[in-house]
Amino acid sequence: MRLPQLEDGSGIDVEQTKQMVDLFMKAGFTYFDTAWAYTGSEDATRQALVERYPRESYQLATKNAAWIKCSTKEEATAQLDESLEKTQAGYFDFYLLHNLGDTRTKVFEDFGLWEWAQQKKEEGLIKHLGFSFHSTATELEEILIAHPEAEFVQLQINYADWESPTIQSRACYEVARKYNKPVIVMEPVKGGLLATPPQTVQDVLKAAEPDSSVASWGIRFAANLPGVLTVLSGMSSVEQMEDNLSYMKDFGGFTPQQSATIEAAREALARIPIIPCTSCDYCAKVCPMNIGISGSFSAMNLLTLYSNKAKAVREENWLVGGHDKAQAKDCIQCGRCEHACPQHISIRDELARVCKELLD
Repeated sequence: MRLPQLEDGSGIDVEQTKQMVDLFMKAGFTYFDTAWAYTGSEDATRQALVERYPRESYQLATKNAAWIKCSTKEEATAQLDESLEKTQAGYFDFYLLHNLGDTRTKVFEDFGLWEWAQQKKEEGLIKHLGFSFHSTATELEEILIAHPEAEFVQLQINYADWESPTIQSRACYEVARKYNKPVIVMEPVKGGLLATPPQTVQDVLKAAEPDSSVASWGIRFAANLPGVLTVLSGMSSVEQMEDNLSYMKDFGGFTPQQSATIEAAREALARIPIIPCTSCDYCAKVCPMNIGISGSFSAMNLLTLYSNKAKAVREENWLVGGHDKAQAKDCIQCGRCEHACPQHISIRDELARVCKELLD
């Protein structure tokens, strides 16, 4: 997903990717993650990995995104054929139904992809079936109850989102543990944001371990959790690969002191003033304009914490536009939302700030 790019912007730097694969394999790691929806990734996987290493020496995961431009079951199932053709891997050790949650979950049900995937397991094209997930812990539990055949679940877990009312890292992780499902962790560095967190957080981490990269804390936090099968890291350079290997090759878990450092880092994050939205969405239920209020606030908080406007805009596009909600600029200042808000947020003022700082 975040493979190195050529300087001219024409695509993936396959030669650098080969170097990264070699370092990874030499260190004894074997799990590679790609997806039908990651442009160029499956082709690069073939060139850098499949054509250069024995098939039994690594484990390969890819994903089916049936909700992307698929109007029939045939179009959705064709993604597996395309993935097999692009990677030339012969089979996939881990096959994921990609990004379940909200309206996307129903697409897989409507196309009968759970049953189809079981058939592909019987044919030997899939070794293990699971899904990646972006939604609430309540919905995750509903899926796991409905589909006990899921062998694992891929969750967004990092120390910044551990108690997040939107991402619900801890709550989702605990649901997976409740149903005894191994967890594959994605976004341990929150899309790179925890490589450069707020300065107060960096100060905590650097005071504890001056020689360790700030990013390493995110990956180690996730790897320290019981029941984690593997932690995915979207590395974009040989240098990032070398850094990750330096602390993960012999990782044996956190010491009590390191666990205390992560808690201190979370406390430092919590002291930064953000909009105190819990994503209960009581406001959305009474909004006559169907504004994505909690999504707008989540994006605004991301901007406040990490000063990354591009990332915040993408967050707003996903949580608001991606869920068919109106934007903050559509607010008519009726005030109904504020009467419904249990946190007593000045929602109209905050939406105006979203317009000024995020949408301009």
